[in-house]
Amino acid sequence: MQQQQINPPVPPIVSISFWQAFLFWLKLGFISFGGPAGQIAVMHQELVEQKRWISEKRFLHALNYCMLLPGPEAQQLAIYIGWLMHRTAGGLVAGILFVLPSLFILIALSWIYVQFGDVPIIAGLFYGIKPAVTAIVFHATYRIGSRSLKNNFLYLIAAAAFIAIFFFNIPFPLIVLSAAILGYLLSKKQPHLFATQSTHQGKQKYYGAALIDDDTPPPAHAIFRWTQLTKILVIAALLWCIPMISLTLSLGWQHAYTQMAWFFTKAALLTFGGAYAVLPYVYQGAVNHYSWLSPTQMIDGLALGESTPGPLIMVVAFVGFVGGFNHALLGADHLFLAGAFGAVIVTWFTFLFSFVFILAGAPIIESTHNELKFTAPLTAITAAVVGVILNLALFFSYHVLWPQGFDHAFNYEAAIITIAAMIALFKFQINVLYVIFASALCGLVLYLFV
Repeated sequence: MQQQQINPPVPPIVSISFWQAFLFWLKLGFISFGGPAGQIAVMHQELVEQKRWISEKRFLHALNYCMLLPGPEAQQLAIYIGWLMHRTAGGLVAGILFVLPSLFILIALSWIYVQFGDVPIIAGLFYGIKPAVTAIVFHATYRIGSRSLKNNFLYLIAAAAFIAIFFFNIPFPLIVLSAAILGYLLSKKQPHLFATQSTHQGKQKYYGAALIDDDTPPPAHAIFRWTQLTKILVIAALLWCIPMISLTLSLGWQHAYTQMAWFFTKAALLTFGGAYAVLPYVYQGAVNHYSWLSPTQMIDGLALGESTPGPLIMVVAFVGFVGGFNHALLGADHLFLAGAFGAVIVTWFTFLFSFVFILAGAPIIESTHNELKFTAPLTAITAAVVGVILNLALFFSYHVLWPQGFDHAFNYEAAIITIAAMIALFKFQINVLYVIFASALCGLVLYLFV
């Protein structure tokens, strides 16, 4: 079958300097709205279709690996492509610039939120945003479910995960571990249950010769070497151990900052399925166990995460900020610094492993050509995550529609905004940002004038 030429013939790209790439990754950090799907779409449009830095096949090859990892797949894809083009420095720049703008933006917005959240205008905006966030989480449940639940067995795993967390409050890590073990054991006897074709394959187009083309051999730095792997793992261990030990020795193991570092280390290793997968674990720990923030604040944080650039998982920076602020961890005179330090700690321990997974694992993937052996456990984990996210959606619904508990009045205004937002997302597939902004304006009008 002959491939269709999308663009007129153009001369091949000879090289891209490090600083050209730096400027692109910087720009991407400020325009990466829309969650992982939107961010991946932007990278595809820019890098594959327009700039032709990487071919469609190589782009999807990298994406398929990133989809199997815990953590934000869009950021990991940026690290992968940056590393492939300009070695470790390129990967570091791509990954850091992907999250750095959103970290500063979220620290500023978090400060405004905790300082002026009770001001009528701000309160009115969040009054409308909360129902929109509820609708967004329901929509995320649907999107992830429709992509991952390919047979009745996977539906059964999702249902079991929902029952486990909703009725029995079983910890999220235990649900993930159980699903992984079940997937691994059953894949040996029933491999057809996990035979799901990649959603990213089969729609490849040709956009002209690329710098990293289909047949371009892996560069020298992309060839797997045990010495290089050992070096990366040692450096990663030091980057984790030094701040963790420093926090423990200076503040104690039970201090909130130390517990944040440990908690979000675990979160970083459990985020199979993207940001929505880790949110149930975050609210279970940060809200219910540690009481770093309230359920309402958690919903507001998700709203801020949805409406700022960078990966959605950056909502954890809000959790760290509010936790540091609420508990005045640096004293009553340094509330902003306490919040900012909490946000930085949480961000560091959450995103460190994304760099490790790519810099350590990508050479193996480049050499094995996508021969991955652990898709069955990850398929089972993703199915379980669907059930867990549904629980999160119901959790948000309860706090939005009955803000003062079931014993008090039902919030009809919030229900109307929720239904309208769900219609916009499910039926008309309107961009999440537009839904949030429209809901915020509706909430403001209702809060001030009704």
